[in-house]
Amino acid sequence: MLKTELRAFHAVARYGGFSRAAEALHVSQPTLSTQVKELEQRYEIELFNRRGREVHLTNAGKELVEITSRLVQAEQDAENLLDSFRGLDAGALNLAAVGPFHATDMIVAFKQKYPLVNVEVRFGNSSRCFESILAYNADVGIIAEVPSDERVTTIPYSTHDVVVFVNSDHPFFNRESISIAELTGQKTVRRETGSTTRMAIERELDKRKIAIETVLELGSREAIWKAVEQGLGIGFVADFEFVAHPNLRAVRIADAKVQTNYYLAFLTERKDSRVVQTFCNDAIKQIKKLKRKKGKSKKS
Repeated sequence: MLKTELRAFHAVARYGGFSRAAEALHVSQPTLSTQVKELEQRYEIELFNRRGREVHLTNAGKELVEITSRLVQAEQDAENLLDSFRGLDAGALNLAAVGPFHATDMIVAFKQKYPLVNVEVRFGNSSRCFESILAYNADVGIIAEVPSDERVTTIPYSTHDVVVFVNSDHPFFNRESISIAELTGQKTVRRETGSTTRMAIERELDKRKIAIETVLELGSREAIWKAVEQGLGIGFVADFEFVAHPNLRAVRIADAKVQTNYYLAFLTERKDSRVVQTFCNDAIKQIKKLKRKKGKSKKS
């Protein structure tokens, strides 16, 4: 059946290989390979370039995956719609998030109310999360700076300062704050392209014509924290994402407004989805609740 073959193709494209796709679909790898091969042979076309265990979409495959993404999402929407008539007692929610800090609070609050909804979250920088939304791989994105795109609706929920963090041997370690000019010439460990924290600080540095020295580029916060701890350079992070550590210290930039804005994002065409609406509404309530709690703790 074509539906089965398309599902097999989409899984291989989504998971980047036959082994992971077979595991996700709970079928054997030979079965999955046969289904994809039958699809290719039926239409006399190659959908994947196979290089050992690696597979890459051909041009035809790239066009087909855009269609299968919509088919998969439509099927999920149909299931969620049917589930909605008995309440959110089942169904699935796929999230793309820039990090666990806000996402975890939102997911915990949602799961407490709707424990039978299966929630899956994938982490990446804002660019990757945005692409996941457009590719129908994520129902909702929890992301930072986003491009303006009429296909995607965004709801701002928080703004945070970008801070410097250093290890215990660094001259900034005993400082509460620094001026942005003091960053001149500092050895820096930075995030990969697409990171909004990186974009925010580099935008401000460029504006002021301040040059820093990039010694390493890493693709995760955890890797950067480890590199900074080992003295390779300083790092930058949104203030709420900094985790207290005996060998690391966050230091404010006193004379510059370097900030990142955070949003919930989803496809505009899916604004009426029950699960999308419910998650976003509950997420905003949870953030407001945490802000009130934080404000009270500061006063006390």
